[in-house]
Amino acid sequence: MSQLLTPGATAPDFRLRVTPDQDLSLSELRGQRVILSFYPADWSPVCGDQITLYNQVRPEFQNCGAEILGISVDGAWCHQAYAKHNHIHFPLLADFHPKGAVAQKYGAYREQDGMCERALFVIDRKGMIFWSYLSPIAVNPGADGILDALQNLETKEE
Repeated sequence: MSQLLTPGATAPDFRLRVTPDQDLSLSELRGQRVILSFYPADWSPVCGDQITLYNQVRPEFQNCGAEILGISVDGAWCHQAYAKHNHIHFPLLADFHPKGAVAQKYGAYREQDGMCERALFVIDRKGMIFWSYLSPIAVNPGADGILDALQNLETKEE
């Protein structure tokens, strides 16, 4: 298993495709809380459940001042089709080329399988990792850990 970046580490910046012709960088979101959800593949059953759940819970994330980003090694065209088919309303970023480069920076890449781990990060407004979690690859980690982390971050920042 990978060694995830831990709380207190600076979240590595990145710029990835969010659509076939648009990029998004983490630094563009500086000043707001960010949830990074690394996941293996768009069309896999567990990933589909996880991404759909986060789409449903997104208003709660936003109430906590956080935006969620999904990241996998799937290409931008695959993400676009998946998001359209499943009515996903948050960015799915393509860590496609070089394959898994961003996931590797976060310790969230499964080299033996050529895909992302199922890993979660909550990043504070200053770009520091506040919380990280590595889920078993076949287990949907749900949203409770993220929501708890966001509430604890709110308390810490007050």
